[in-house]
Amino acid sequence: MTKLGVITIGQAPRKDVAPILREHLPERVEMIQAGVLDGLSKEYIAANLCPEDRDYTLTSRLTTGESVIMGRSKIQPILQQKIYDMENQGVANILLLCTGVFPGLATRTAYLIEPDHIIPPAVKAMVGNRRLGVIVPLEEQKETMNSKYEPYGLYPVYGVASPYIFDPGDFQAAAAGLKGKADILLLDCMGYTEEARRLMAEASGLPVILSNAIMAKIVSEMI
Repeated sequence: MTKLGVITIGQAPRKDVAPILREHLPERVEMIQAGVLDGLSKEYIAANLCPEDRDYTLTSRLTTGESVIMGRSKIQPILQQKIYDMENQGVANILLLCTGVFPGLATRTAYLIEPDHIIPPAVKAMVGNRRLGVIVPLEEQKETMNSKYEPYGLYPVYGVASPYIFDPGDFQAAAAGLKGKADILLLDCMGYTEEARRLMAEASGLPVILSNAIMAKIVSEMI
């Protein structure tokens, strides 16, 4: 078996997203999951890992199904240690299960697969000169997205619908807000599911790219 380490910024196992990855990965690949928030209570996370002023804001899922909000500056040191822990288990390929930007992550021996390095250029190739709409989980994330896309010549319009506080009305409202402004949509969070893709496609009438599915397909060709 080939080992693929999968690190979520929430808690593992990710029963919502792991089946999407498993569907596209070869049978010879064994997924080893870990989470930045493993073993931490919601109360501890709220008291110690919430974003401070101007921090890069992230959201993820606990094993209870609850969502939490974190600051990148608070969780990146924990994430880095999780990467080293994976390497110590002999894992040679590690997928970060988050589309957020984490400058400066390092490995000693493993190859780290960071979705923010892969998805924007891949989406640019798919979109071409068409207009891109991007759906994000949190309103405040819209302010930090352009720096991820502009280097690739992408200037998206944004909508907000959380994969973790799942309300079909939010997806319909996001689609309505992008009507006439986008030709193809990207669900920019690894927590979105096929159900979210279906809702957005039905509400918008547009093609919808699912971040975790495109990453699984690409990773399946890499390992």
